[in-house]
Amino acid sequence: MGSKFIDNFQKKSLKERFLLVIGILFFLIYLTLGLIIIFWKSLPLTLPHTYRIAFGILLIVYSFLRFLRFFTKE
Repeated sequence: MGSKFIDNFQKKSLKERFLLVIGILFFLIYLTLGLIIIFWKSLPLTLPHTYRIAFGILLIVYSFLRFLRFFTKE
């Protein structure tokens, strides 16, 4: 599977490779931001605890939706 991914990655144009890397980067950014909002207790965000958890889960779900949409588009 790893060699198939590498072959497909090398067959892509420079623009497609750049967009793939940016897509993965933003997936990781949204995922990390959601986890930070949920687990960082001293985060200077004036929201009740339940809203912070809901917002963090919303960001995590959004990151997975972007990830799935990005790879099912092809």
